[in-house]
Amino acid sequence: MELVRGGTERVLGVDSGGSGIRVALAPVDAAGRDGGALTWSSPVPVGTGRRGVDAADLLGRVLPAARELLERAGSGHCVAVCVGASGMASLGDGLRAELPGALRAALGARRTALASDAVTAYAGALGQRPGAVVAAGTGLVALGTDLSPEGGWRRADGWGHLLGDCGGGAWIGRAGLDAALRAADGRAGGSPALLARLEAVFGPAAELPSALYPRADRAAVLASFAPEVGRCAAHDPVAADILRAAARHIAEAAAAVCPPPGAGPVAARRDPVPGERDQREGGQGPDDGPHRDVALTGGLLGMGEPLLAPLRRELHKQLPGGRLVPSAGDPLSGALQVATALATDRLTLPVDDALLRIVY
Repeated sequence: MELVRGGTERVLGVDSGGSGIRVALAPVDAAGRDGGALTWSSPVPVGTGRRGVDAADLLGRVLPAARELLERAGSGHCVAVCVGASGMASLGDGLRAELPGALRAALGARRTALASDAVTAYAGALGQRPGAVVAAGTGLVALGTDLSPEGGWRRADGWGHLLGDCGGGAWIGRAGLDAALRAADGRAGGSPALLARLEAVFGPAAELPSALYPRADRAAVLASFAPEVGRCAAHDPVAADILRAAARHIAEAAAAVCPPPGAGPVAARRDPVPGERDQREGGQGPDDGPHRDVALTGGLLGMGEPLLAPLRRELHKQLPGGRLVPSAGDPLSGALQVATALATDRLTLPVDDALLRIVY
């Protein structure tokens, strides 16, 4: 297939997660750069059904948005698409069956990448470099790679708020509510400060179960209490302990997926694809010295120092060879970078049936 070399050809990136859907269209030679993309968003998440993530729901919103963006750009098609979706790995059978044909028919996309949102978070944060990324929002998942086909992707957690996502927003919020209810009961480990915040946010403690359990968005409701834990941490030892435990869990996930220092193929040493930012510090390349790059991304980081200070300590303890680097971009910019790399035959991230499937 003919290699795309830029010009007016365009790529499409899609980010579908718990906070809704975002779509971006950008020229191949500008994808991922600030101001280079046209965007559309909806705050309503894609639904799930018996086949997992609802492909018809996603297509029903993405295709009209993509056509609108193409019309604004004065273009009739896009050469490559990357869809990054929460649940792609475990609930993505319907997406994998229906999206490639629909995107080709409606948008003229000759190449499609179907990715877990953890992969697009990785690409947005580190580009196509070896290392590890922890995406921490309502949930939590860590992903790492040395870029070798043999090493593939290493994944930790991301099991959802009932089974895991330890250290994520829902986990912190639930731990904070547990401490608040302990205080209401007079049990050990309670926090009067968190009880006061529970009552300010949700009303009387006795009414919380009936308000929470019937809701389909329980994880988001639990996560909404995480900032209250952060605000109490400066003066409440129970809240501070919750954040220290969260930091430990986040660092454990990063350590579980981070590749060994110096691991990775020679292909890792390459020029970035168009739009890929280089956030290396001190002039070091990704494989210079014993360091392993680790990036953090997601809304949970907005809690600031109450979480980040213990997290830095835990990362230093559990990943002594790790180098914490700033995240260059978000999952939507990562989706654009994957689409661009796919369009230009420069994709070096590991291909995987569940996490990153490529369809020509």
